[in-house]
Amino acid sequence: MNKSYLFDKYEMIVGLEVHAELRTESKIFCACSAAYGGAPNTHVCPICLGIPGTMPVLNRRAVRFAIAAGLVTDCEIALHTHFDRKHYFYPDLPKGYQITQYDEPICQGGAITVETEGGARKIGITRIHLEEDAGKLMHDGALTKIDYNRCGVPLIEIVSEPDIRSAEEARAYLRALRERLVFAGISDCRMNEGSMRCDVNLSVRLRGESTFGVRTEIKNINSIAFAGKAIAYEFLRQAEILEAGGEITPETRRYDEATGTTVLMRKKESAADYRYMREPDLPALMISPAEVEEIRASLPPMPETYRRRFSEAGISAANTERLTETPAVAAYFDAVIGRTDAAETAANLLIGEAFPEGESAPEIAPDALSWIAEKMHGREITAASARKLVSLCCGGGDPEAIAKRERMFVLSDEGEIEALVRAAMQENPDVVRQIREGKEKAKQVLVGAVMKKSAGRADAQITRRLIDALCR
Repeated sequence: MNKSYLFDKYEMIVGLEVHAELRTESKIFCACSAAYGGAPNTHVCPICLGIPGTMPVLNRRAVRFAIAAGLVTDCEIALHTHFDRKHYFYPDLPKGYQITQYDEPICQGGAITVETEGGARKIGITRIHLEEDAGKLMHDGALTKIDYNRCGVPLIEIVSEPDIRSAEEARAYLRALRERLVFAGISDCRMNEGSMRCDVNLSVRLRGESTFGVRTEIKNINSIAFAGKAIAYEFLRQAEILEAGGEITPETRRYDEATGTTVLMRKKESAADYRYMREPDLPALMISPAEVEEIRASLPPMPETYRRRFSEAGISAANTERLTETPAVAAYFDAVIGRTDAAETAANLLIGEAFPEGESAPEIAPDALSWIAEKMHGREITAASARKLVSLCCGGGDPEAIAKRERMFVLSDEGEIEALVRAAMQENPDVVRQIREGKEKAKQVLVGAVMKKSAGRADAQITRRLIDALCR
């Protein structure tokens, strides 16, 4: 049954809560390793295991990362804040409470502007707060195992305003947020490893209404694509209930990747259920304006800055997107465009021959790639030679010296090329006859013969012009 009419009749209201693990070496309140992986329950100590009598000590680097997250999302930074206890009894947090921030988060009132098919959309950010991650539960039939390695890893929770009106906008917001966190070095945001997770809050109302409907929350989505699918499904589920005259109940749900549906987990909790209270074992957190400005000054350019620079340098939109996938490549190519006027040629060479895997920078030096792009753009070396030269220069090497050694420079002396053309004509009389009969394809056969004799170095334009002149 076609349900597209529901999208015309009803409107979705979506807010996202994004949890991102911070790139610290140790946990937020103890010295245990915050690294991903490791044998179960080996990155633990009495503090993160919640042994009575232990005291937390705040990781200042986690605070600086949280401030940086606020700055790259245009938030106001609180100069005075504190931590709270959020009580809940579940085996993934052995203390029986989570140390988090409730009424005074470290960052408030930001926004991210995203591009969608309908144009630019500004998505507000309500708050960013610091907290500790929970352990990982692994269900094996009737048995549940717990790995506390992740317990106490520093997190920021980024809470958006309910400004999102489509799955497309949600995906665009998550991509833009992830880019900022990765480029700033705040989090690696590897959703497959759980270092970035998303909770979706969604309600539905008739178009034209101003009040919000009853919302449900979809927990722990670990993929931007799945977030979009979960939103689309949950919207239709709620819209169909309303269309049938039913009522939406506040629920916590999960997204089932196998079925593409959301599944009830439990009825929705309220803030009162968590019995928030000030964390008595940690003092108030004081942040100086000087520290905020120091962090602001240390931030690298964001993806949109690189995209603007690359576009101004004449790089195509497709190449620009490819070159801004990781901070290392973006910073590398930013150095390249400052060294050459053949930026698009350099982009094509890099993407085609030396694009790195993972998060590393290309192995060829920016000066070397710039030199090769200039020579190719100026027709001093051929495209084939340029590609080969890029590969030879990966890991080091002087491109000019290699080009001379490998005889890569284009042969442009007309006298030398004419001698090659005459030799090729003498060896291919049938081809010459076909050219004189007006068969254009035969010209390319003769060009190929000249290229073979010159090891691919003969200037193609000069070669064609001489063939036309000599085969009249």
